Amino acid sequence: MHDDLLGPSMRHPRSMAIASIALGSIGVIISAVLGVFLAPDVNPSQWRAPEAYRIIFLHVPFAWTSFLAFTVLFFGSLGWYLRRSESSWRLVQTGSDLGLLFGFGVITSGPIWGMAEWGVPWDWADLRLNTFALLTAVALFIVMARRSQFDDDTTRDTIASVGLFGFMLVPITAVATTLYQKRHPGIVIVESENSGLDPVIRTILLSGFISMTFLFIGFAMLSNDLYAKEADLEKELKKLDLAEEVS
Repeated sequence: MHDDLLGPSMRHPRSMAIASIALGSIGVIISAVLGVFLAPDVNPSQWRAPEAYRIIFLHVPFAWTSFLAFTVLFFGSLGWYLRRSESSWRLVQTGSDLGLLFGFGVITSGPIWGMAEWGVPWDWADLRLNTFALLTAVALFIVMARRSQFDDDTTRDTIASVGLFGFMLVPITAVATTLYQKRHPGIVIVESENSGLDPVIRTILLSGFISMTFLFIGFAMLSNDLYAKEADLEKELKKLDLAEEVS
């Protein structure tokens, strides 16, 4: 009955989102399996735990996709300041939620590899590790602030300013291993004499990123739809409260 009340126009985005999530989930599983069984071995003399590198087929797509989420957060924050629109605020909500989700995937999968390869799960001297942790902390702060603070323009302005600050960390995090190389492996998307990236590895990584992107799109569509309905419901409740006061 609930679906009938929603109507075909409202059910369609949800169906598309679910399809995108299903397709992305299947792709992520396939990419992970290919990473385990098809990706070539690395030189064992250069790595302490050569087999542990295969976690990059989840870790790296998580990282790339999290940057998409923080880009959505940036445009939402900027849009809120420029237009004060509800659609921009929904981008802030969606971007921070997905930034936290995919960022959490990065900071949990990374220490697993770090423990195997480095002998410690975290290196406080590594620039990329710590800037990404700060980036995820920004998303966590925004999510918690949205849920705990009164929803007014002042709160939204504060959250949007934090969102703009958080996006400044994205390019720093992306090129951290180029600017300041410590333990963390370098950029792997570009094949060069320095990276020595195998074409099979690159293909599986790109497959994982595309699959994660489908997941991201599906979650973003569901999130945007949910927050739009929540805003509509709040408007209707305010109308009811006003009508009761008048009567």
